[in-house]
Amino acid sequence: MNSKHQYVELNDGHFIPRLGFGTYKPQEVPNSKTIEATKIAIEAGFRHIDCAYAYEVEEEVGLAIRSKIEDGTVKREDIFCTSKLWSTFLRPELVQSCLERSLKKLHLDYVDLYLIHFPVALKPGEELYPLDENGKIICDSVDLCATWEVMEKCKDAGLAKSIGVSNFNRRQLEMILNKPGLKYKPVCNQVECHVYHNQRKLLDFCKSKDIVLVAYGALGTQRYKECVDQNSPVLLDDPVLCALAKKRKRSPALIALRYQLQRGVVVLAQSLKENEIKENIQVFDFELTEEDMKVLDGLNRNFCYVAMQFMSDHPNYPFADEY
Repeated sequence: MNSKHQYVELNDGHFIPRLGFGTYKPQEVPNSKTIEATKIAIEAGFRHIDCAYAYEVEEEVGLAIRSKIEDGTVKREDIFCTSKLWSTFLRPELVQSCLERSLKKLHLDYVDLYLIHFPVALKPGEELYPLDENGKIICDSVDLCATWEVMEKCKDAGLAKSIGVSNFNRRQLEMILNKPGLKYKPVCNQVECHVYHNQRKLLDFCKSKDIVLVAYGALGTQRYKECVDQNSPVLLDDPVLCALAKKRKRSPALIALRYQLQRGVVVLAQSLKENEIKENIQVFDFELTEEDMKVLDGLNRNFCYVAMQFMSDHPNYPFADEY
């Protein structure tokens, strides 16, 4: 996994592996599965591990990383570990405490990348999703530019090598980029991105600002019951995608991942199954033709699996804008 073409340079001079291992899992899956899957991923060649405070598996990810360092598979500097600031910690005075909690759980001195997970602030406290007596989410009002200033301080303190955002739209990115006294630009914007929602306009905007787009849900998400409509289309069953996969003698998942790499997108692949994890790393073993890419571009329907609809009343809800 050390060959140069498998890394992308970020706007702060650090390098991010082009393929990452996603660690979000449905709540009904035991956390022990995350330890096993993360170890398998590192053994298979994944070096970029994407997690978050809100996934509630950082201890397990940390255990897996530590065990692979201890058995000599990798050194700490070989691993690119991402975590994310959750919405209940967006107030400037809470930012560093969330990062420190993540570092403690991961048993790491620093993360390679720290992201603002979602631009909507929620009421501070121990509940990930604070609800009122009617079961409605309790939001908070926070100036994201003030949050960003503390993100910059976390970078200066060496707690995070690079800092970025997730689920931000163009307007929200511009707000940070145009902030008076900006010290560091976000290095990336991690968003839902797949052949049904290819984020063409947001990708072009990010490229124009030297911001890397990182794709989650590239395989159509794992369709977790808690946040994905079970009637939504199964991306990996798409007939056009499957026909192309058959033609190229690859799985639909590999075609979907390769599509992102060839667009200059850093892509996360998520699976708890050993055979799938080992297969996903083969994305570097082949190329799609220009014609293949056009066919896949044609599948776009701006369809979002993870719309976070319950936060849609908040002025910072990112998905109301076109992009």
